[in-house]
Amino acid sequence: MLQLSKSLRMRTLASLEDSYELCRQITAEYSKTFYMGTQLMPFAKRRAIWAIYVWCRRTDEWVDGPLASSTTAETLDHWEKHLESIFAGDPIDDEDVALVDTLSQFPLDIQPFRDMIAGQRMDLYRSRYETFEELKLYCYRVAGTVGLMSMAVMGVAQSDQKAPWDQEQGFDIPTEEAIALGIANQLTNILRDVGEDARRGRIYLPLEELALFNYTQDDLLNGVVDDRWRELMRFQIQRARKYYTQAERGIRALSPDIRWPVWSALLLYSKILNEIERNQYDVFSKRAYVPTRRKLLCLPVALLRSKVL
Repeated sequence: MLQLSKSLRMRTLASLEDSYELCRQITAEYSKTFYMGTQLMPFAKRRAIWAIYVWCRRTDEWVDGPLASSTTAETLDHWEKHLESIFAGDPIDDEDVALVDTLSQFPLDIQPFRDMIAGQRMDLYRSRYETFEELKLYCYRVAGTVGLMSMAVMGVAQSDQKAPWDQEQGFDIPTEEAIALGIANQLTNILRDVGEDARRGRIYLPLEELALFNYTQDDLLNGVVDDRWRELMRFQIQRARKYYTQAERGIRALSPDIRWPVWSALLLYSKILNEIERNQYDVFSKRAYVPTRRKLLCLPVALLRSKVL
C-alpha cells in the first residue's frame, strides 16, 4: 500500500469534508466526554483535534483493539512508516486526509506522534511497572504526547495581551502543563480500567506501591476490595489530582478562544475520579463514568474559570 502513487490513492480516498466527518463520528462514539469538550472549540480547531484523536485511537488499537493479538514490533514499524507518509502530505487511509489537512494548518511536530508509537511498543512487551517513574514514562508516551499535539492546535495567548514590562519575554508556552494534563488523563484511565486491564493480565499500578500498602498482584487479579485497596486507591487518586492541578496552571497561557473547552475537558475528565470514590473504589465490578447531568454542570464552572483564572 505504501508504494502506491499519491495520485492513485487520492482518487480512492474520502473527500476532505467526509474525512473530517468520519473523524467527528469516531470521536463522538468512542470518547463522549472528550467530544463534549471539543464542541466548545472554534470550528477549525475542533476538527483538527478530531483528526488527531482518531490517529491516536488507531495507534492505541494496535495493542488494545480487536487485532491486538496479531500486532508485532514490525506492525508498529509499518505504522510509523504510515505516519511518515502522512507528514509528507501523502494520506493512505480515509482518516489520514483530515490529518494531512490539519498538518497544513497547524505547526504539529512529528516527534510526539513517534513517542506515542513508542508507548505502544511498551505494551507489546510489558504488563507490569515496578516504579512510578517507569509508569510515568509510559503515561507520557501514550497520553502526555496528546497534550503536546493538542497544544500546537490550540495555540498560546498573543504577546500583546501581556503586561507592558513583559512584552520582550515572548510567549509563555505551557509545555510541561500540557504534558501534565495528558498524564493526569492517563492515570485516570488506569484507575478506572484496573479491572478491565487485570482481565487481560495487565497491572499498570506500580508494584512497589502495591507492596507499600501490603496489597498483592494476586489480590488485584482477584478483584479484592478491602481497606488496603481503598488506601492504595486514595493514594493514586491524590497523585492524579496533583497532575490536574499542575495542568490548570498552564491554561491561562493558551489562546483565549480555547480556554473554556480546555477547562471543560479537564473538569469533565477529572470527575471520573469522583465517580471512582462514589463507587467506594470498586473498579473491578463497576465502571466509573460521569452522568450527563454532572457533565453539564461542569460547563458553567469551566466558563467562569476560563474568564477569571
